[in-house]
Amino acid sequence: MRQVFRGAQIFDGWRLHEGAALSTEDGRVTGLGPDTGEGLDLGGGVLAPGFVDLQVNGGGGALLGQGDPDAALETICAAHRRLGTAGLLPTLITAAPETTAAVLAAGIRAAEAGLPGFLGLHLEGPHLDPRRKGAHERALIRPMQEWDLERLLTAARRLPRLMVTLAPEAATPEQIAALAAAGVLVSLGHSDCTEAQARAAMTAGAGAVTHLYNAMSPMSHRAPGLTGAALDGSSAVGIIPDGVHVAPTPFRVAARMADERLFAVTDSMALAGTEATEFQLNDRAIHRRDGRLTLSDGTLAGADVTMPEALAWMTGYAGIDRAEALAMTTRRPADLAGRPDLGRLLPGARADLVHLSETWRLTRRWFAGEAG
Repeated sequence: MRQVFRGAQIFDGWRLHEGAALSTEDGRVTGLGPDTGEGLDLGGGVLAPGFVDLQVNGGGGALLGQGDPDAALETICAAHRRLGTAGLLPTLITAAPETTAAVLAAGIRAAEAGLPGFLGLHLEGPHLDPRRKGAHERALIRPMQEWDLERLLTAARRLPRLMVTLAPEAATPEQIAALAAAGVLVSLGHSDCTEAQARAAMTAGAGAVTHLYNAMSPMSHRAPGLTGAALDGSSAVGIIPDGVHVAPTPFRVAARMADERLFAVTDSMALAGTEATEFQLNDRAIHRRDGRLTLSDGTLAGADVTMPEALAWMTGYAGIDRAEALAMTTRRPADLAGRPDLGRLLPGARADLVHLSETWRLTRRWFAGEAG
């Protein structure tokens, strides 16, 4: 069925178009051209590709790694689709080996079944630096062993995308190189490494950095650390735009320094898409207050932000250009996920669309051209 969308600014993945109309047919974009007055009048706002999120721990009341992993994946993907996310990497934070194995197996089943919105998995740990553990359980953090590497390489062959967050201190350059050669997106995070260690890991194949500024060695004028290597490097850089994890000034610095390499993540937890105020992370209570998710001692434990809310914060508080902010939530993460059919509105791309008001409120969504 052919559809035409008009009456809004249209973001194609790179820039915003005024006075344009988007046409789709059979679930795919067919063209972007002048508005002739034909089609669905959206009445203002912005029409953009569906969001892509590479760090999603939970949603809809489910947290990956707790309970049945198959059910958790279904619940998480469905919850975030309601929030406008067309594709995501459900994320497992540091867990016991048997839990990791169960989640990897569930991810492979989800991929084989074509679970809507499922792009693969993100394993955040357990190969981290305990000095920068954040909310991760210290007892489960450990260096990568050869059997860990083999399990990851096996999973990478059967998953559409596997992202692994690790600290350079917890994996060798040879292990990082092997993962990268197998198509794994290796991301550096939860690390107290030096700039030299970070650059060695990047040279070995680490292609990204996890939640810039948070849980990593900071940058100073004599010790740039992982933060400095990320800003001055060539790897993609993830960042949490919630106004809690990063203040506006360092956010703007990251946007200028990383430019096209910077992408947004929600780092969502089980409460995403719900009104609940508390959940359990294993045996620890996570509290939701004033836009923050924290352990009882105040340690941040994920984020409480949706992609539309992230857009509102980036453009309203951090002063980020509207098209730049949209690219951070759509095209750039889609490319990292290996999905050039997502995150842009070019002929042949999936007709996964979100309509946002002038204040970035999500008003409508379509997946493969169907209202969702």
